Amino acid sequence: MSGERETLIQYPCDFPVKAMGANAEGFAQAVRDAVLRHAADFDPASMEVRESGKGNYLSITCTFRAHSQAQVDALYRELSAHPLVKVVL
Repeated sequence: MSGERETLIQYPCDFPVKAMGANAEGFAQAVRDAVLRHAADFDPASMEVRESGKGNYLSITCTFRAHSQAQVDALYRELSAHPLVKVVL
C-alpha cells in the first residue's frame, strides 16, 4: 500500500477550498499565505471574499491547482489549525 488514501478525485485538478472566520484584520492574509505555501502557483487575485450580512464574518474561497490528496490534506490541516479560521470546507 502506498500510504495514499483512495480518492475519487483525478489529480491534477482545480480545487476550491473555503475558509470562514471572523472579519478580523489579518484573516484574508492568513488564508492567502497558507494557500500559497501549499500551491505556489495560486493567484491571490482570484480569491473570492464574501462578507456576512452583518459584516461580522468573512468567507474566502481559493481555487488552486491541486496535484495530490496529500497536498489538499496538508492545506486543510494548516487552515484548520489557524486561530482566526473557524471552518474549512
